[in-house]
Amino acid sequence: MLFGGRYIVLLMGIFSIYVGLIYNDCFSRSFNIFGSAWSFHGSFNDIGESVMLDPANITQNSGYTYVLGIDPVWQLSSNKITFLNTYKMKISLIFGLTHMVFGVFVSLWNKINFKKTFDIAFEFIPQILFLLCTFCYLIFLIFFKWIMYSAGNGIWSEHCAPSLLITFINMMLMKQDKPDPKLEALCQGKETYMFDGQRELQQVLLIFGLLMIPVMFFGKPIKILVSPFLRRSNYSSIGDETETQVEQENFGDILIFQAIHTIEYVLGSVSHTASYLRLWALSLAHSQLSEVLWNMVMKSGFGREMKHSVMLFFVFNFWAMATVIILVLMEGLSAFLHTLRLHWVEFMSKFYGGQGTAFVPFSFQTYLRESYLADKEFLKS
Repeated sequence: MLFGGRYIVLLMGIFSIYVGLIYNDCFSRSFNIFGSAWSFHGSFNDIGESVMLDPANITQNSGYTYVLGIDPVWQLSSNKITFLNTYKMKISLIFGLTHMVFGVFVSLWNKINFKKTFDIAFEFIPQILFLLCTFCYLIFLIFFKWIMYSAGNGIWSEHCAPSLLITFINMMLMKQDKPDPKLEALCQGKETYMFDGQRELQQVLLIFGLLMIPVMFFGKPIKILVSPFLRRSNYSSIGDETETQVEQENFGDILIFQAIHTIEYVLGSVSHTASYLRLWALSLAHSQLSEVLWNMVMKSGFGREMKHSVMLFFVFNFWAMATVIILVLMEGLSAFLHTLRLHWVEFMSKFYGGQGTAFVPFSFQTYLRESYLADKEFLKS
C-alpha cells in the first residue's frame, strides 16, 4: 500500500513541512528564527506565575509581524489553544475553498477540450459565481479582518471587530444585528459591519448567488428542448410524431438528471466546505499528541543533575519510538485516508464524470485469447 501511494505520501510530507512552517510547530516546539515581536522587561519573581502582555503597549509589543508563521511567544501562552483553534479553522477554510475553486476550473478545461460552449455558459459560470458570491466572500472577510483590525482604540480596534460566523449567518438569513450601545461611541456603528455598504453588498451577492441555482437547473434542459425545434425550422424530418415522443421522454430524463446534479452541487458546496474542517481537527489532534509526548516523556529527561544525562538516553529512545509509531504511522495513515476522501469527493466531484474509456493494461495473453475466440466464432459461421 505504501509503495502504491508513495507519491501521495511524498506530497503529504512536503505539505506537512509547509504547514509546520505556517504554524511554527515542530515536535510541539516553536522556533524563534526571526525574533519575537513581544518582550517583557520586568522580573518574573515579582509578578507571580503569569503575566498579561498588552498588544497595544509599545514596550511589550513592537508592532513587528513575525516573518513566517506564528510568533513563538504563543508557545508560552495559556490561551494558545484558543488562539490557534480559530487560526487553524480559517486556514482550513482557505485551503478548502481554494481546492474546490481549482476543481471547478478543471471542469472548464474539460468543457473547452470537448468544445462544450453551452456547458461553459450554463454550468461552469453559474457554479463558479455561486461559490464566489457565498463562501469565497467569507474568505475575503477573513483576510479583510486579518489585515484591517489590530490592537488599539478606534473603529479598527479588536473591540469593534464583528464575528465572522455571526456576519455570515446574518447574510444567509438576510437579517441585521442591533448595534451594541456600549460600543457605539468607540466603533461609530462599525461593530456590526466592517465597511460601509457591506449589508447591501451581502444582499446583492446572496441574491445573485441564489439566481445561479435556476440557471444551473433549467439552462441545459431548455437548450436540449429548444434545439430540435430550431433544427426543424430548417428542414422537414420524417416521423415527426415519433421523434417528438422520444425527445419528450429524453427531456424528462435530462430534467431529473440536471435536478440531481444541481441539488448535489448546491448542497455539496455547503457540506464540502464544512468537510474541509477535518484539516483543523487533524491538526489539533496531532499538535496535542505531540505536546503530550514532549511534556510527559521527553521533558522528564531534562535536568542539571548527572542522572538526567543517563535518563535522557533512554527517554529519547522511547520518545522517538512513540513519535514514529503514533505521530508518523498512525496519524500519517489517518491523514492519508482523509486526503483521499477530500480529493475523491470534495475535489473530483467538481469535474470528474467517469464517462471515459476504462483503462485496460495491455496483455499478450488477453490479446491471444480474444483472437482465438474471434477465430472460433468465424469458423462456426
